Amino acid sequence: MKNFPNDFLWGAATAAYQVEGAYQQDGKSLSIWDIYSHLPGTTYQGTNGDQAVDHYHRYQEDVRLMAEMGLKSYRFSISWPRIFPNGQGEVNP
Repeated sequence: MKNFPNDFLWGAATAAYQVEGAYQQDGKSLSIWDIYSHLPGTTYQGTNGDQAVDHYHRYQEDVRLMAEMGLKSYRFSISWPRIFPNGQGEVNP
């Protein structure tokens, strides 16, 4: 097997709905997935992303753990309903 170049950036990526949690905190409105995942029978065992892995509250700890693992990059997303609670217009500070 060929080695990776020394300047290769090992990293991780996450998607907001899968990790963010805090689904109705700090001005965030509901997303399509928030609504859909609360409908009976739509998800495995009724699971949803209300808390997920709580990255919203634990991001500092999560980033520290990534650094301890030697990761050099992290790509993440932020839920659009957290940024634009009304779907457009004013940004949620």
